Amino acid sequence: MSIVSTDNSFSQKVKKQNPFTLVYEGAITENVKGKVNIHPVTYKLNGIDIAANVYTPANYDPSKKYPTITIAHPNGGIKEQTAGLYAQRLAEQGYITIAADASYQGASGGEPRHTDKPKYRTEDIHGMADFISQFPGVDANRLGALGICGGGGYTLKAAQSDKRFKAVATLSMFNSGEVRRNGFQNSQLKTIQDRLKTASDARAQEAAGGEIIFSGVASISDEEIAKTSTDLYREGYEYYYRTHAHPNSTFLYTTSSLMDLMTWDAINQIELINQPLLMIAGSKADTKYMTDEAFAKATNAKNKELFLIEGATHIQTYWKPEYVSQAVNKLVNFYQTNL
Repeated sequence: MSIVSTDNSFSQKVKKQNPFTLVYEGAITENVKGKVNIHPVTYKLNGIDIAANVYTPANYDPSKKYPTITIAHPNGGIKEQTAGLYAQRLAEQGYITIAADASYQGASGGEPRHTDKPKYRTEDIHGMADFISQFPGVDANRLGALGICGGGGYTLKAAQSDKRFKAVATLSMFNSGEVRRNGFQNSQLKTIQDRLKTASDARAQEAAGGEIIFSGVASISDEEIAKTSTDLYREGYEYYYRTHAHPNSTFLYTTSSLMDLMTWDAINQIELINQPLLMIAGSKADTKYMTDEAFAKATNAKNKELFLIEGATHIQTYWKPEYVSQAVNKLVNFYQTNL
């Protein structure tokens, strides 16, 4: 595994395949009157330029009012991948949707690049609510939230305080703090203090004007993918680096971000969520334990429901048509009931 620079020819290839650089199956290639349309937008959030895509339903009329959903992307993901797929599919069902790149990531601004701090990721979701609530046709009183993978953990955190969200849903929720602290499936409990020291040293080096150190993966060989033992990471590498690759997507994050990540937890104070809550996970997902933990502790959520997609792994819920359709159908039923 190695760190690589963005390949401009790869960027051009993606753009040639789709003018909006969307990499999911069935993506919009042009805005056709009377159909679902995509609107690339930018807005300021805490001085940073945020890049987002807004999807509007077929026969969209800005003088009417539509229920609206914010969609937070996975760790390493961007708006052109699964977040965009779910945004488009929900728009097909009559919702205005927004998928934004996280601050410091994707096409959004912010330096140093690949900073991945929970306070920023949570603020990004509040920022989507800020922006989309002013968008023509949006019914701000019928605003829902959807978070996928890491975006699901951050959506749980955002919904604790942000009561503009009237209904909250997660798909394949990933508690970034728990995993960065304890390791995936609690595999690194013995090295917590060592890793905190490494993160502290990385921050000290940054503060002194030294080179920024990164954790994670920037590129990977087929052999390394094949040897990866967990479904989450093996299928994740295939998704992000092979089948749904995009030049803005990366598994890298600044090592200093771990100071914030390792002391954070998506389900700390989750009892503050009093909105209706739907949590969706694949029955075969090796991340399902995180959804189970959060669901059990969300004791004040109204009409809470855990929905399992039989046979699905974590990454398969991002793209596999039959699993995506099950998730979308469940989400539509949930939002129709609660928005």
